[in-house]
Amino acid sequence: MTSSSSSSISIFVATSFLLVTLSHAAYTHSGLILTLVNNCPFTVWPAIQPNAGHPVLERGGFALPTLTHRSFQAPAQHWSGRIWARTGCTYSNNHFTCATGDCGGRLECNGAGGKPPATLAQFSLHHGHNLAFCSYGVSLVDGYNVGLTITPHEGKGVCPVVGCRADLLATCPDELKLKSPAGHVVGCKSGCEAFGTDELCCRNHYNSPQTCRASNYSEYFKHACPATFTYAHDTPSLMHDCSSPRELKVIFCH
Repeated sequence: MTSSSSSSISIFVATSFLLVTLSHAAYTHSGLILTLVNNCPFTVWPAIQPNAGHPVLERGGFALPTLTHRSFQAPAQHWSGRIWARTGCTYSNNHFTCATGDCGGRLECNGAGGKPPATLAQFSLHHGHNLAFCSYGVSLVDGYNVGLTITPHEGKGVCPVVGCRADLLATCPDELKLKSPAGHVVGCKSGCEAFGTDELCCRNHYNSPQTCRASNYSEYFKHACPATFTYAHDTPSLMHDCSSPRELKVIFCH
């Protein structure tokens, strides 16, 4: 992970991406299910990173072949973290590496963050007195590597699908393109990742809602995928309440 974008992958801030708020009964062993679905025409390697103090789920990563899914129970306690797809992963000479989203050369990330660019699904699951709620959103703050949506199931009320369905690899500006050694575009960097300036990274003097502003680069992502967070102090444009979801699906290449 680069220092210019480590804050947005390693630190979850509730206001730093589009949030959709759900409320439901307190989780039990038969409660909320998280399902990861691979609709891409290639294998992806999902990675799961908890925020500090929260448990690692599913050892933090695994392979997910095309047109398959994997489901697991959400923790019964408060949990927050992020999920992303790693792409172009290979294992050679006892070394595992990915073209995008790599978490330090590990198949099972075990709590490690990913290298941008990567499309992020972010969650915060809260529990209270006989009530729990979940916030979820999709962030392009660290750039884009695959289309991704979060889809709630069996909820009541307004339960939107949020995310980015567009193929940004096909339209990524030249200065933001991440290419493989073979010359294929495998990711679309954020302005911060590409140029590393304080202004684009919302660091130092620019690290406040008053001074951190949208750039031409974040506006490219926002225009393509308006229901996503695209820079560090972006203001969520949607807020929805969804009661009692049974399942949250993260769908890659939806």
